[in-house]
Amino acid sequence: MAPQRKVIITCAVTGAIHTPSMSPHLPVTPEEIADAAIGAAEAGAAIVHLHARDPETGQPDQTPEAFAKFLPVIKQRSGCVVNLTTGGAPTMSIEERVRPAATFQPEVASLNLGSMNFGLFGMLDRFKDLKHPWERDYLGNKDIIFRNSFGQIEHILTTCAPNGTKFEFECYDTAHLYNLKYFFDRGLVKAPLFIQTVFGLQGGIGAHPDDVMHMKRTADRLFGDQYQWSVLGAGRNQMNIAAMAAAMGGNIRVGLEDSLWDGPGKLAETNAAQVRRVRAIIEGLGLAVASPDEAREMLALKGGDKVAF
Repeated sequence: MAPQRKVIITCAVTGAIHTPSMSPHLPVTPEEIADAAIGAAEAGAAIVHLHARDPETGQPDQTPEAFAKFLPVIKQRSGCVVNLTTGGAPTMSIEERVRPAATFQPEVASLNLGSMNFGLFGMLDRFKDLKHPWERDYLGNKDIIFRNSFGQIEHILTTCAPNGTKFEFECYDTAHLYNLKYFFDRGLVKAPLFIQTVFGLQGGIGAHPDDVMHMKRTADRLFGDQYQWSVLGAGRNQMNIAAMAAAMGGNIRVGLEDSLWDGPGKLAETNAAQVRRVRAIIEGLGLAVASPDEAREMLALKGGDKVAF
């Protein structure tokens, strides 16, 4: 009897897109972020993807000092894989964005594979009562270009790779897969690659099933069996894309960074609620959820005892 295929669940618990006025359940303080990550891991997430925020205003905060307030707590209370953002927020410099991963040397860090228009302004149509002045300025900016040039990508790779950190390669469009192939062919990144294809953000590829299949076909052609594929669907696209990808052999990312919802019109009260929902989809397909150690083996990670926090 063939063994069950294992599916890695990543949970991105807070991010830098949604703002505190959108949901009272969005983790903002260090305690909330730690509890959210641990709860997600207990629900079945093998990997937790982490950003930090100012506990008073909820603004994205990419200082190592902000991450230091919750990383040791998560490590003490959970054996999950910790993945630190190098995306930060699209308004930050590359030097700001890489500092937490360079400082704490996690098992995994995220890395965006190309520059793109980044449009959050559509959220102002749905969320009109904003508590903090920064929220309207941030969301309403139609001139954001999320810069990830070849030089910037190489800077993050050469800064973090010597620490044994591997990457969650976030690909928002087909060109980003080709950019990754460029770095792969030159030996700056090594298999197994962990490719996170992102669907439904304004400025990136859409969330139609054809878009999902096109990204998967392109990745298969470029990388063959040398990668692990994962998906995230933004907003209301989260669970239908998760179900599609699980059936196609993929791994899945959920979390309040990507979607605030737990069903139509219902805010997710916890990140763990989304993990439980996607776990039910995975297990309903006759598949099994990967443990943190199984994820470490699948992605050839260095181990949680080799981080700097």
